[in-house]
Amino acid sequence: MKVIGIVGMPASGKGEVSRIARALGIPVVVMGDAIREQVKEAGLPPTDANFGAVAGKLRADLGMDAIARITIPLIEAASAPVVLVDGIRGDYEVATFREHFPDFTLIGIDSSFTTRYRRLANRGRSDDTLTPEELRARDERELGWGLGRALEGADCRVTNEGSLEAFAAEVRALLCRLGGITE
Repeated sequence: MKVIGIVGMPASGKGEVSRIARALGIPVVVMGDAIREQVKEAGLPPTDANFGAVAGKLRADLGMDAIARITIPLIEAASAPVVLVDGIRGDYEVATFREHFPDFTLIGIDSSFTTRYRRLANRGRSDDTLTPEELRARDERELGWGLGRALEGADCRVTNEGSLEAFAAEVRALLCRLGGITE
């Protein structure tokens, strides 16, 4: 099984990569869904603060690769030749995926703070922050989990600063090449 992971700062374009993968017929496992489920089970409102607190507690209690280990059975259950994992947040998760899936490739998505903040303000998810200070705090929290190290260790990188069409074309070509898919 070929597993392709996606890592990037909040609002860098990971969700768009997932949308493109689905359109290509690649199953997608979103690591954040495991956190959202834990927040829901705890009866907490779906806010960035609660998602962050639950993710932090899982990592503190079970190890920095906790969410990766929680999602491995979901990846395997996809029973597909290629699966995309969206939302990697740290180098410990990358190490766990590389150990468990020998054919693992990590794509890093680069996007500036200004571009990400503009996207976040327009996205409308319940965990989206509304001020630059809140986004900086979220960035720092996720960098503390090893997101920066994971991004630095990506096998390939895509910059997402231009048009959505240009980004989508580059991602589609990359996913086809990595996944052995012909369009």
